[in-house]
Amino acid sequence: YGVRAVVDIAYNSDGLGSQVKDISRRQGISQRYLEQIFQKLKRGGILGSKRGPAGGYSLAKKPEHITVWEIVKTTEGQLDPVACVNPKNGGRHCERAENCVTRVIWTEAGNRLKAYLDSVTVRDLCEMAQKMGVKKERDESFVYTI
Repeated sequence: YGVRAVVDIAYNSDGLGSQVKDISRRQGISQRYLEQIFQKLKRGGILGSKRGPAGGYSLAKKPEHITVWEIVKTTEGQLDPVACVNPKNGGRHCERAENCVTRVIWTEAGNRLKAYLDSVTVRDLCEMAQKMGVKKERDESFVYTI
């Protein structure tokens, strides 16, 4: 959900703030859950926010400087295929770890997945969306003054 939301902001906002209600509607993710994800992304330096009528969430960095892995790591922590691969990150220690051939495979699979996710940027995903013909829906914020 974090990756979808960040790509939504990058793709639809044109550098302006995006409202949670608009992202929620476009992505089919509850506003409450998005707010929880966005707090993590703000702490991780991926998103910024601005209050007020013209406010909303925006990218804190350029899309080409945000990787999918950075988003996943910020929102989910580590992404290990099985719990025993990394006991330091909440996984259980297994007494068979030192002699387990499959653990070697799971460790390598996790490393390859992380490397791949680290090679894909938000900009890459926006370009993919454009090639796929995903319609941009620019948020329209109206400010009325008298």
